[in-house]
Amino acid sequence: MRTPAPLLAALVLGVLLPAPLARAEEQGDVTERFFGQYDADGDGRLSRTEWPAFLDRYFREVDANADGFVDPQEDRRYRARARTRKRRGRLPQPTHANLKYGPHERGVVDLWLAPSESTTPFVVYFHGGGFRGGDKRSLDAGLLARLLEGGVSVASANYRLTDTAPFPAPMHDAARAVQFLRCHAQTYGLDRARVGATGGSAGAGISLWLAFHDDLADPSSKDPVSRESTRLKCAVVYAGQSSYDPRVIRELFDSKKLHPVFVPFYGMDGPEDVDDPRFFPLYEEASPITHLTADDPPVYLFYPQANQPLPPDSAGTQHIHHPIFGFYLNERAQALGVACTLRLREDVKGHAPIDEFAAFFFEHLGVATPQER
Repeated sequence: MRTPAPLLAALVLGVLLPAPLARAEEQGDVTERFFGQYDADGDGRLSRTEWPAFLDRYFREVDANADGFVDPQEDRRYRARARTRKRRGRLPQPTHANLKYGPHERGVVDLWLAPSESTTPFVVYFHGGGFRGGDKRSLDAGLLARLLEGGVSVASANYRLTDTAPFPAPMHDAARAVQFLRCHAQTYGLDRARVGATGGSAGAGISLWLAFHDDLADPSSKDPVSRESTRLKCAVVYAGQSSYDPRVIRELFDSKKLHPVFVPFYGMDGPEDVDDPRFFPLYEEASPITHLTADDPPVYLFYPQANQPLPPDSAGTQHIHHPIFGFYLNERAQALGVACTLRLREDVKGHAPIDEFAAFFFEHLGVATPQER
């Protein structure tokens, strides 16, 4: 994000893969899993079209011999270099680490408080990883710094993954993280009324789902956290899926192929269950666009994947982050009068526009930018 704070550290080294690179001896296993997920034709190499769109800007760096393919040896060498060189943009220690918002071990959130003599609005980050991996530490350091400088506190939350619980667990955990912070707003000096969300890929889907879903607050609950609102003032997302309905995705991309994340996400036994009507209500409930109504907050969408046509019957890994999802949502939002900003990599020369992300939050959370003070 600032360049993106290291989309590499956040994505190549953890968010898109089932586990982050924590030890050198894990290197080969991570490369193996990476190729297993994205090598659609099984030739042992990743072409430019197979390479995940989230990491498009790194392809040339990893493709050391510039032959248009990344092989496992190139991938391992690149990862090793990334581990040994000093990482820029390392996250500072949170003001409060691992605040427990739910009963599961992943029900924790880190919180960075912006310096202020009054209460501050706050933004909650939800990590990506296909609901199968990822961690709150993938929060972009550049965005964090800009928001804190602008007087916006930042939280980064983990949530249950699909190896533990399928949908709606990730979304409901995210909602409870927001409720927890609202419930304890006085303790941490937060403004309960001004809350935003952000994230990429799965984290984008979660953020959009929260932005559009009816309030999950339960006023009659004995639990004070559950009585809090889940509604947001705005959301900024990147590489997000506006629908998790396989039927809609097939239409959008004219493809019978789906990303493998859908099977565990919906608790299916296998791909053959995709057309089982039992799951149709879940598809609709899980899709952010299903919940979009005229009273929903403004959203900002950024897509780092090139806005280019896909091959016939494209693989799920090729279209899961495609900007077509953004066009689909933007058209619906405009028809309803919901403010929706859609930005493509072509608009910003491929770099995630962190300054725009921060400015959007400042505007819709009602804070003056550092330059305006």
